[in-house]
Amino acid sequence: MKLSLIVPCYNEQEALPIFYKEVTAVMAQMDCAYELLLIDDGSRDGTLALMKSLAREDEHVVWLSFSRNFGKEAAMYAGFCNATGDYVAVMDADMQDPPSLLPRMVEILADGEYDSVAARRTDRSGEPPVRSWFSRQFYRLINRLSDAEIVSGARDFRLMRRDMADAIVRMGEYNRFSKGIFGWVGFKTYWLPYENVERVAGETKWSFWKLFKYAVDGIINFSQAPLSIASWFGIGMTAFSFFMLCFIVLRRLIFGDPVAGWASTICVIVFIGGLQMFFLGIIGQYLAKTYVESKHRPHYIVSDTNGEDIKKIG
Repeated sequence: MKLSLIVPCYNEQEALPIFYKEVTAVMAQMDCAYELLLIDDGSRDGTLALMKSLAREDEHVVWLSFSRNFGKEAAMYAGFCNATGDYVAVMDADMQDPPSLLPRMVEILADGEYDSVAARRTDRSGEPPVRSWFSRQFYRLINRLSDAEIVSGARDFRLMRRDMADAIVRMGEYNRFSKGIFGWVGFKTYWLPYENVERVAGETKWSFWKLFKYAVDGIINFSQAPLSIASWFGIGMTAFSFFMLCFIVLRRLIFGDPVAGWASTICVIVFIGGLQMFFLGIIGQYLAKTYVESKHRPHYIVSDTNGEDIKKIG
């Protein structure tokens, strides 16, 4: 059995040495063949130099360096495209995905009942309360709108069999949302709970705004519900406007009341106009993603690597 560990890295020169020391110690205890795929996502610090140094000392380390920053989703996809193990794992270098869970994950998969083992945080200690609240609401919303099961507290950290990894590679869309992809491809998943672990070094790359855009991408990529809502709202407002028009005409014919209230009329017009622009924005998001997908651009471009038979453009 061979284990492939995919580790996306962006400006992780402080955390990577700690992660490497911990993960190699765990793998030594497990005593199995493995490869450590370190993906440099266009880092601007000493991450790449550190990867090269580790590779010179350890034959298990395979590093890939992107030509620019393509994002974590592209880095994970590059890892899946180039992983050669029977089991494939995705994990972060900041130690929020504890390597100590790997032996238990392998043990669960070895039983043969499950196709993947996914880590799920049971708490969000150390995280800002506002961010935690929005995160919980996002999971509730996307599970109601989409057909992909996304468990609250789920991390990208998971171990899967080769056939599941191959299925993920075949999902070649440019706009990727891995949490949704993991759920969409199916397969039987065991959810492994663990207590939240804070980053050991460096700073998080996920600001609130980046997380918000990532959540919007997830909803758009795995649900057509926003388009349906816009359509039904438009039908509802049209019907409401028709009945209000009939009411005004009848009132004028029966009672002879003059039509007054221009200020309130302007407010209504502005309100409806705002809603129209909002729903046009939703449609625009879908059109923009369709436009990007139609270009068939590569997800990533590898500028340098120490690995053989590496897929440099994918």
